[in-house]
Amino acid sequence: MPSINPVTIDDTRWKQRNAWLSTDPEIRLHYIDCPPPDNQIPKGTLLLIHGFPQTSYQFRHVITPLADAGYRVIVPDYRGAGDSSKPASGYTKIVMAEDLVQLVRDILGIKGKVHLVGHDIGGMIAHAYASQYPDYVASVVWGECPLPGTSAYEKTKNTMGMFHFTFQALPDLPEALVTGRERIYLKHFFERLCLNPAAISRQDLDQYTMSYSQPGALRCGFEIYRAFEKDKEENESWVRESGKCMVPAMVLSGDNSALKKLAAEMVREVYEDFEVGTVEDSGHWVAEENPEDFVRKVLKFVGKYAPA
Repeated sequence: MPSINPVTIDDTRWKQRNAWLSTDPEIRLHYIDCPPPDNQIPKGTLLLIHGFPQTSYQFRHVITPLADAGYRVIVPDYRGAGDSSKPASGYTKIVMAEDLVQLVRDILGIKGKVHLVGHDIGGMIAHAYASQYPDYVASVVWGECPLPGTSAYEKTKNTMGMFHFTFQALPDLPEALVTGRERIYLKHFFERLCLNPAAISRQDLDQYTMSYSQPGALRCGFEIYRAFEKDKEENESWVRESGKCMVPAMVLSGDNSALKKLAAEMVREVYEDFEVGTVEDSGHWVAEENPEDFVRKVLKFVGKYAPA
């Protein structure tokens, strides 16, 4: 478990870069690229996709341990978040996945299959990536999100616990009410969904608050939720027309997360070959609350599926 004291992070092999999409040069993606150690036989590539209200920073404790196991680890800020640009549109999860396909294959030149690891909104993007581009994916780990187009989404979207699904989908009002109060708003989610309160320190909250106080950042974050009903249509249409995704999947939940009980039913609706996993002693913020077990569960699963 993370200590209440600040944890030293080994970022000596990290490279932070910006990339511009060929389909729209105005869209800039910031990403972290961490190679495996020189003495490790490369095992493939892991693409880690963050959630809301977070950025690539959420994976700070797990990037180097995953790379130390032999993987090249790529960790982008998706469009509209962190140090990436803040475009006005393009927040369906299929479009956001297309951004990451361009980053991986066209910009970084990684032509082999990659392992996807998505949390929260990143889980929705990872699913879109795997379902739309299965030939590019070795395995997918995703969870802590009620995926639009599944029964889990329909059961939870109008509940009190998911009030933000409705609130953030409203036009203009969320920006008007939250701007200038970003820290209060973000702190609510971290405290309410966290089992281990030491996992998100004051410094961590400062980092997330700074990210979502940037011009356009809240708007972009809320546009992601405004796209949920379109995501639902696209996910349902894909299963109806193409069947369940054939990429090996693990739905990964915090052991003390309210979403855990919906995970098996949800993944069964959209994947043929799947496992159900949990991160022990964790609430929603699995990579921060128990990074050691998160790394163990991810490595055990992806190790079964060596990329071609």
